[in-house]
Amino acid sequence: MVGQRLGPNARRVVIKSRFVVLRRASPNSAAVHLRYIERDGVTRDGQKGQAYGADTDVADLKVFQERGQNDRHQFRFIVSVEDGLELEDLKGFTRQLMRQMQIDLETRLDWVAVDHWDTDNPHTHIVLNGHTGGPASGREDLVIAPDYMAHGMRLRASEIATEWLGPRTEAEIRQSLLREVDQQRFTSLDQALIRQAGVHGIDLTDNQQDRQRQNALRARLQRLESMGLAERTNANRWKLQPGMAATLGLMGQREEALETVRRVLKGQWREPAIDDRPNSPVIGRIAGKGLADELHDRGYLVIDGIDGRAHYLKLPVGTDLTQLPVHGIVEARPAGQEKQVDRHIATIARDGLYKTADHVVQLKQVNNPDPQFTVDVHVRRLEALRRVGIVERIADGVWKVPPNLLHMTRQHDVQRSSGLSVELRSYLPIDKQVRAVGATWLDEQLVGDGSALASQGFGAQVSKAMRERVDFLATQGLAEWRGQRAVLVNNLLATLRERDLTAAGKALEAQTGHRYHPVHNGSQVSGIYRQRIQLASGPFAILDDGMHFSLVPWRPVVEHRLGQQVSAISHDQSVTWQLGRRRGTGI
Repeated sequence: MVGQRLGPNARRVVIKSRFVVLRRASPNSAAVHLRYIERDGVTRDGQKGQAYGADTDVADLKVFQERGQNDRHQFRFIVSVEDGLELEDLKGFTRQLMRQMQIDLETRLDWVAVDHWDTDNPHTHIVLNGHTGGPASGREDLVIAPDYMAHGMRLRASEIATEWLGPRTEAEIRQSLLREVDQQRFTSLDQALIRQAGVHGIDLTDNQQDRQRQNALRARLQRLESMGLAERTNANRWKLQPGMAATLGLMGQREEALETVRRVLKGQWREPAIDDRPNSPVIGRIAGKGLADELHDRGYLVIDGIDGRAHYLKLPVGTDLTQLPVHGIVEARPAGQEKQVDRHIATIARDGLYKTADHVVQLKQVNNPDPQFTVDVHVRRLEALRRVGIVERIADGVWKVPPNLLHMTRQHDVQRSSGLSVELRSYLPIDKQVRAVGATWLDEQLVGDGSALASQGFGAQVSKAMRERVDFLATQGLAEWRGQRAVLVNNLLATLRERDLTAAGKALEAQTGHRYHPVHNGSQVSGIYRQRIQLASGPFAILDDGMHFSLVPWRPVVEHRLGQQVSAISHDQSVTWQLGRRRGTGI
């Protein structure tokens, strides 16, 4: 019987498990999970994690994934020993656990693991392919009984931990219980209280055989009473409030989030904002990132906001953290919130038509410092909406807009973003943008009014960087100071973007031996999509026709056509991609 020798002094182990039916998951679910667990910053010294297996310290994840590509399902585990810091060899512990599982399940297991040391207690991610260990031609689906998944595996791990570290002493058990008394999360004491609760509540009449545990339970109930989660009915009886476990679970998540923010900021003071669904856009630098739910690959960002606060945001499931670099500039918006650009489009449209020419005239009348940039923003949004059928482009610079545009865009954004829309505004840290040759996010703030910048925190850093940026632009003949006011040249962003592309084109000419062919407004360019490059002005796709190459604003829709022939039509800073039979795929 698994775990029959375990007593109250056994070492405790927590195991989280997930059964993934691969055909129901996204096509790259396994690859994304493997990439997440081997990510940067998880080793003792903050380096990239390294997967290992039963007989290798350097597992090839691509080969492992190929072995399981025809499996019906996959198992994923997180194993955390309570006293994991005392284990000198996590790899050895994991290998012994998996050998014991092979004995229990009576089959060889195909697995890889990665140790993580980036939390208070080290833990191990294990990915187990869903086939038995026979020859490829004779493999069967690996079946693990639910009871073994829920209890047996944990008890085996507890047996091994107890063997390695020895049984817990009375002092260790007492300290463990005392630590749980005041914690604002769901603890083993709370589990015991729920099991002990009967129709008339919890009776804590003195139990002479286990006085130490009874005292810990009584102290925990007193703490729960102060939190409004328990009520004393007499000297020894208590009643738990409905939903106590769920409330403590949420409190625990909040405490973990606050601790993450404190760790990421490394002593810098910011007012923390812990909110999965912010009421307004959050803009700032990515101060830290990671997985809030490591089993389900749900990430988080800590954003040092221009509003002077530090925002902890849980991201939609499946968000690729590798595309959100630390120190890059990001904007997060709650889904379903009306976008200002959509409001402008609806306001400017006349008789159901939005015209860029009319918009430019209006912007010049109100002395907008860069009308072309403002129009470009609206054109990019219109092309994105055209792709999903909300608007229709009937001529260059002219779109047919539905009367219920705002309702349709909100509905579309909710369906698309799963609660939160996250956009990388610049991969460059703010200090690198000051002297960059290109149209940066910092330049967009110069063109705007900067009213959202706080006078403290990252907002103050951005204000300082903007002044330094003006000084640099002045050396380039693109700005000047008139007293305390910065005066920018007309169409600053377009000028900077053109310089950025020209410099990149010359550098690529030397590398490729092909000539750079600039893309002009309204022109069509065709070629093989060779790669994506990141410039100060944003990401661009290289299209190569064999003799020349062009740089076209990159959008996610084209990425799956890498190495294939594509065409694109430029519209200011938007682009309409023509991908095989799906002509007119525009962003």
